[in-house]
Amino acid sequence: MGKYKAMIGLEMHCQISTTNTKVFSNAKNAYNEIPNTNIKPLDMAFPGTLPTVNKEAVKKSLMASLILNCKQPEYLYFERKNYYYPDLPKGYQITQQTSPAPIGVGGSITFEVNGEEKKVRIDNIHLEEDAASTDHYSSYSTIDYNRAGVPLLELVTYPDLHSAEEAVAFLETMRSIYRYTGISEADSKKGQIRCDVNVSIIDENLDETKEENWGTKIEIKNVNSFGAVKDTILYEIDRQIRKKEDGTYDKMKQETRRWDEESETTIFMRSKVDEIDYKYFVEPNIPKIKLSKDWIESIRKEIPALAKERKEKYQNEYHLSVVDANILVKEKEISDYFDETIKEGTNPKTASNWITSTILGYLNKNDIEIKELFLTPKMLTKLIKKVEDKTISSKQGKEVLYKSLEEKEDPITIIEKLGLKQIGNEEEILVFVKEVLEEHLDMIEKYKNGRTNVIDFFVGQIMKKTKGKANPAMTMNLIKQEIEKR
Repeated sequence: MGKYKAMIGLEMHCQISTTNTKVFSNAKNAYNEIPNTNIKPLDMAFPGTLPTVNKEAVKKSLMASLILNCKQPEYLYFERKNYYYPDLPKGYQITQQTSPAPIGVGGSITFEVNGEEKKVRIDNIHLEEDAASTDHYSSYSTIDYNRAGVPLLELVTYPDLHSAEEAVAFLETMRSIYRYTGISEADSKKGQIRCDVNVSIIDENLDETKEENWGTKIEIKNVNSFGAVKDTILYEIDRQIRKKEDGTYDKMKQETRRWDEESETTIFMRSKVDEIDYKYFVEPNIPKIKLSKDWIESIRKEIPALAKERKEKYQNEYHLSVVDANILVKEKEISDYFDETIKEGTNPKTASNWITSTILGYLNKNDIEIKELFLTPKMLTKLIKKVEDKTISSKQGKEVLYKSLEEKEDPITIIEKLGLKQIGNEEEILVFVKEVLEEHLDMIEKYKNGRTNVIDFFVGQIMKKTKGKANPAMTMNLIKQEIEKR
């Protein structure tokens, strides 16, 4: 960026997808491709309907607040955000403002970018209801109210991020937290994650901690994927630098823009609306709710080991590499599978090797998730033990694993059915060694003349004759011994 520095703040919206019902109604909270099926009279703002607060949604929101090191309020309030929403029938949104207090304020969290630790301050995190989803066509629009009233967590950061890479790393960290805690599936394909991006630039020699030095903030609304967040930030930084260079930056006013994927540009939507225009006031149909310290502490105790904590354990206790630890903790289900395999008695490094290479390779190739895998950690452990006790070779082990995955049959049953058993008897292997050497006397001379890689050829020939059953290490030693005798 040369002589300029970017200041980026994010407003991350994530649906709490793991409650049974919506945040203020008893309509089902579930992703459904059939429009307008998960709705109740309250979602449609029918007269006489009153909101009731979903306790589980509040609990999961408090858990997120605690993880972010925020301060929790003594009383929980909800407000009405009053401006017309075409996709909210009642014409306002039930949300939380910073006063009296949302679900959490004043926190911070660290995250990693290319091995370097960064910190971002949290302005607030609050619980609100999502709006319906709309699709616009040339002459009409459609509205799906399935999403209306789904509990939504909005996380607002300070402008502590300085690059698109940092912004995406932060979002990935938060997505991991939401998934590890069971707060949300955090699936962007289901519309469960959206992001508003705030970007400004300042001269690099200015003190960014002083608000008077901050540049003009531009907000880009409803960016729907992490890839789009990255592209949005890169474009907007470049656009603002160009304005700096041509002298028009100081004339730029705060505004709201949107990311257009076709043109790969941000496009003006409207001038920035001040908060006073929202006319916030306390929701009269929801009384203030006392949040006891005992309940908050009980929620704190339920916070599971998160990705960062597990990664440290994998590196420090299991002595796994940074690369392998990162792969294992990226998805909670994979980390759980790994942990369960260790509990079954597999050595951590061995479990890591099988999971990060063979199993994840199979998942990626077949585009499936580990929860869909037929092979359980217990089955994998039994298969690994068959390899370790030399019942079958490592090559046979992988072949059995793939066959088990494809045919959905226990690997031990497959081993027994195919009669697989590694030959570990020296006398038995020696018969094949002598036979192969007699068939390739010319190769023996090459080996004695320094072509030591010929040994691999001999091992390969013996493997063919034994159908892969000969113990590789024993086979190689016997070949060397027999050649030395000639």
